[in-house]
Amino acid sequence: MDGHAYRVEDVMTRRVIALAGGATFKDIVRTMETQLISALPVIDSGSHVIGVVSEADVLRKEEFRDSDQLRGPRSRPPGALVKARAVTAEDLMTAPAVTVHPKAPVARAARLMARRRVKRLPVVDDEGVLQGIVSRADLLRVFLRSDPDIAEEVRREIVGGRFPEGLGSVRVEVHEGVVTLTGRVPDTSLVPLAERLVRSVEGVVDVRCVLTGPRHRMTGESEKAGAAAHRPGPRSCPQSQGSQSLRQARVTRAW
Repeated sequence: MDGHAYRVEDVMTRRVIALAGGATFKDIVRTMETQLISALPVIDSGSHVIGVVSEADVLRKEEFRDSDQLRGPRSRPPGALVKARAVTAEDLMTAPAVTVHPKAPVARAARLMARRRVKRLPVVDDEGVLQGIVSRADLLRVFLRSDPDIAEEVRREIVGGRFPEGLGSVRVEVHEGVVTLTGRVPDTSLVPLAERLVRSVEGVVDVRCVLTGPRHRMTGESEKAGAAAHRPGPRSCPQSQGSQSLRQARVTRAW
């Protein structure tokens, strides 16, 4: 789990508790309670994932316990009544299941969870066979990556590959996952790109970018102009107070 982009297979749980399609309602609740699991994949005889049963699915039966509601109030979604009457996992499950491939980046799994509003995803191979399961807690493991490991990847993969002047021009420091970049770069247009690339490194919490452009060397003409601007010109000596008074006295006598 170092030196490369984290994939789902790096953080997923490989030991998975799954349900057969014929599992009874009591079996489902009992498994959730004893295993402290909020959602369970449902598989067929070939271990292909055919759906997922979540706590929300199970609670439909409690929601529609009243017999009047089971007649089908118009305010309820049609699928909710089906789940309320379900007695097996195959009837109760949400299908098709939202799944992810083991080679998928962790970031893609996180976006999928957020978009579909689920807390865990069954991990399946190209044939749809269950390989594991990944939860929100699993995705957070990338932030346990050590500071030296993060710093080494930033130096090697980003700083060393993007800045021709080499590692000496840009310093990388990492503390509690926060990356600080300091130094000079040959082209300041690279700074926003560098910051985005560093943010994409697994385990990075934040980026503080204090990069500046190169020092500008003055040309021959610029040096002459600069020297002339700073060269002291002729200055008149300040007149003393006595000389000023004498001149004023001569003017007075002339009148």
